[in-house]
Amino acid sequence: MSQNQAAELFTCAAPRGFDAARLRRDFPALDQQINGKPLVYLDSAASAQKPLQMLEAMERFYRSDYANIHRGVHELSGRATAQYEAARASVRRFINAADEHEIVFTRNATEAVNLVAASWGRRNLKAGDEVLVTALEHHANIVPWQMLEAELGIKLVAVPISDAGEVTIEAVRACLTLHTKLVSVAHVSNALGTILPVAEIIALAHGRNIPVLIDGCQAVCHMPVDVRGLGADFYVFSGHKLYGPTGIGVLYGRAEVLADMPPYQGGGDMIETVSFKGTVFKEPPFRFEAGTPAIAEAIGLAAAIDYVSAIGMSRIAAHEQDLLAYATERLKGIDGLRLVGTAKEKASAISFVIEGAHPGDIGTLLDKYGVAVRTGHHCAQPVMERLGLPGGTVRASFGLYNTHEDIDRFVAALKEVREMLR
Repeated sequence: MSQNQAAELFTCAAPRGFDAARLRRDFPALDQQINGKPLVYLDSAASAQKPLQMLEAMERFYRSDYANIHRGVHELSGRATAQYEAARASVRRFINAADEHEIVFTRNATEAVNLVAASWGRRNLKAGDEVLVTALEHHANIVPWQMLEAELGIKLVAVPISDAGEVTIEAVRACLTLHTKLVSVAHVSNALGTILPVAEIIALAHGRNIPVLIDGCQAVCHMPVDVRGLGADFYVFSGHKLYGPTGIGVLYGRAEVLADMPPYQGGGDMIETVSFKGTVFKEPPFRFEAGTPAIAEAIGLAAAIDYVSAIGMSRIAAHEQDLLAYATERLKGIDGLRLVGTAKEKASAISFVIEGAHPGDIGTLLDKYGVAVRTGHHCAQPVMERLGLPGGTVRASFGLYNTHEDIDRFVAALKEVREMLR
C-alpha cells in the first residue's frame, strides 16, 4: 500500500453498517464486570481479546484432531499436519506473500526479530557495519541488535523523532551511510500510534541495496498489509495482538533471503538427515521451526485471520480511525491532560499524561471504574527519554470491538480520577 493510499484510508469516516456492538458479542471476555463496572477494555495494543471463533477452533483441534505433525503416518497426525500447514497458507494470503515457504512460525514477533538477528545478522554483518532503527522502536527491535553490537562490533544507529513523535523520510535519509547494512523499523509505533512511512523507507533503502525488516505488530491488526506491495525483505508480527492466541508469531522473509540463512535452532523436524558425520537441514521455512511447534496456536491464529478478513481490514481500519478521532476530541476537554504523540498519521492508540498525576496512579484508579489501559514506558523507553517522560504515559488503545460508549465511559472515569488526584 502506498503512502497516498494509506493517507486516504486513515482519513475516512466510520464505515457504514460496521456494528461494533454486535461484534463485541463474539468476545466472551468483554462480557463481564470489573469492580462492579462493565469492562471497558482499552489495552488491545498490548494484547487483543479473543473471538469465540478462534477459541472454538483451538478447542476442536484439542478435542478431536490433536497429534504431532509432519512425522506421523496415522490419521490424527495427518489431520493435524494439514491444519497446521493450512494455517501457514492463511498467513500467506493475509499479508500477500508470494509463497507459503516464506512464512515461518515463531513464538512471537520478538523471537522473529531475534531469529533474523541471529541467523541473517551473524552471516551478513561484521564489525563497523550499521543497523538503522528509529527512536520509536519497541525494545524487541533494539535489544537483539545491541546484542550483536556487543558480539560482532556492529553499530546501532537510531533515526531521531520529532516532538510530535514522527519519523520523516528526510531524517532516515540523513542517517543512511555507506556502512548501513540493514534498516529495521516499526510499521506503527506501539507507544504513540505513529504510522511510519515504511513504503518510502523501503524504497529509499533498496535504492542503496540495503535490506529492510518491518516490525508489523501494531499494523496487521489495524490495516491491510501487503508485504509484496511494500517490498519488505522481512516482516514480523505476533498472533496475540491480531485477536489470536499467545505463543505464536510470524516471520515473513523473501524466499531468496531465507534460503541463504542458516538455522536459528537445532533439533527435530528441521533436518533432512542426521548422523555423527554431519547434518543436512531442510529448506525454509522448516529449517527455522525446530522441535514440536505451537500447533494449536497456529490453527488459532488462522481462525483469527479468517475472522478479521471476513469483517474486512479496511473496514476495521476506518472504524478504529473514527474511534481515534472521537477519543482525541473528548480527551482534549480534560483539564491538565496533554496528548503525547500527535503525528498526522496514527493508528489506534492514544498516549497522554495529566499534570501532577503519575501514569501508574491513573491506570490503577481507572481500573476501579472497570477501565483497562496500559501505563508506563510500553517497552519503548527511548521514546519516553526523548520526550522527557521518565514515568511514561497512559495509553488507551482500541480494537474492532470498541465503541463510542466505551470512550464515553473511559472519559467519564478519567475525569473522576483527575479530580481525585488534584
